[in-house]
Amino acid sequence: MTALDLSSPVAVVGTGTMGQGIAQVALVAGHPVRLYDAVPDRAREAAAAIGARLDRLVEKGRLTAADRDAARARLRPADDLAGLADCALVVEAVLERLDVKQELFRSLEEVVSPDCLLATNTSSLSVTAIGGALSHPGRFVGLHFFNPAPLLPLVEVVSGFATDVTSATRAYETARAWGKTPVACADTPGFIVNRIARPYYAEAFAVYEAQAADPATIDAVLRESGGFRMGAFELTDLIGQDVNESVTHSVWQSFFQDVRFTPSLAQRRLVESGRLGRKTGRGWYDHREGAERPEPHTAEKRQPPAYVVAEGDLGPASELLAMIREAGIEVREEDEDNGTRLVLPGGGQLALADGQTSVEFRDVVYFDLALDYRGATRIALSACQDTGARTVSEATGLFQALGKDVSLIGDVPGMIVARTVARIIDLAFDAVAKGVATEEDVDTAMRLGVNYPLGPFEWSRRLGRTWACSVLDDLHQRDPSGRYAPSLALYRHSFATEKREGAS
Repeated sequence: MTALDLSSPVAVVGTGTMGQGIAQVALVAGHPVRLYDAVPDRAREAAAAIGARLDRLVEKGRLTAADRDAARARLRPADDLAGLADCALVVEAVLERLDVKQELFRSLEEVVSPDCLLATNTSSLSVTAIGGALSHPGRFVGLHFFNPAPLLPLVEVVSGFATDVTSATRAYETARAWGKTPVACADTPGFIVNRIARPYYAEAFAVYEAQAADPATIDAVLRESGGFRMGAFELTDLIGQDVNESVTHSVWQSFFQDVRFTPSLAQRRLVESGRLGRKTGRGWYDHREGAERPEPHTAEKRQPPAYVVAEGDLGPASELLAMIREAGIEVREEDEDNGTRLVLPGGGQLALADGQTSVEFRDVVYFDLALDYRGATRIALSACQDTGARTVSEATGLFQALGKDVSLIGDVPGMIVARTVARIIDLAFDAVAKGVATEEDVDTAMRLGVNYPLGPFEWSRRLGRTWACSVLDDLHQRDPSGRYAPSLALYRHSFATEKREGAS
């Protein structure tokens, strides 16, 4: 099944920001486009707004004047649904209410031809449930664009329980013909991106709720150590706290209140207070004019240790050994089975975050995971109240000697980046095992949909196939609620790896 022919008209119902964006994508691709909105005159206003955006594309050299004029000629507002009768595809982008969407598609079915493809842009509702209102649900599919639709490349093509393979394939190929990067997924709560991205917000909020670090510090660690484009607090302020919490709550409820998706009480209080982020002027941060942006915690300058003793190769942090030598600090190596720690001159130890806590050990400082220890500009350290001051000072001075800002946080298992990445990997394995999408499409979706530096399976290969399961096992022992229990899919992956390595 191939993409829709460019001569086939495409309709968009609902002319808000997302609807206008989808219409612009189809229009620039070469289709005749019909716009409809239940509010009188809104479709005409949307057509004018799209025309203005086409003008800006011409000004920026991204569209020729001739192509703009041709696109404008193909764009037509419709006064009623009957004006969409000749369309080969209708994409809905109306209010996120099941009853509203079902009623719309029932009405559309009475107007369009039997072979017209019907699609919803829902981000949180069940595609199966919306399509369940139709007489012919086989032609119904989810086309989840990301905002702003003209700029972001990802489109999740969602097959409901009753969606025909031919309909899903045609939708997929059409999105690709429009210059997008489609990924195929089954109808699961949150689809790919909004399902697997939940820990990115949840774990940041959990660290904050544990009073281990403030939002500015957590965000800085996620960006400067984890390699993420934005921290969780600044990102949810941009999205809107009400919008982000609504998606989290929807996924949680849809999974029958699965503890892995439990919403944040701190975020709930933020929403209740009306601090919704940039759009209201205040959220986690104060966005009002003249407000000062809080700075992340950064430790004062400390003297580096004269030497360190390496027990093992530090696993995912092994590149630190070469960096320490390059900084002029002696590395004394000792053979240790499964050793992954540095011993400091004062006798204290420095260990990569593993889901355990400093308070369980004598004089241990943990350091967080980094996407790239050479490229990272900040490293988080955690210690408990009993950790020796000399150990904390030497650990701080060591990373400062490597050119890093150091943020000291509370003694939370898994710290910030490590626990977040481990949970993202776990949800990705679980989703693939349950037929939601392929590994390749999951990685593509997370890189393009939320700008992660690596897809979950890319992270897993880089960190080692048993890393995430080991971290989550440790976290689960300290929080046996089930939130951190490794999925059966991740456990099988890790256990099978251990068996193969043991047999070799």
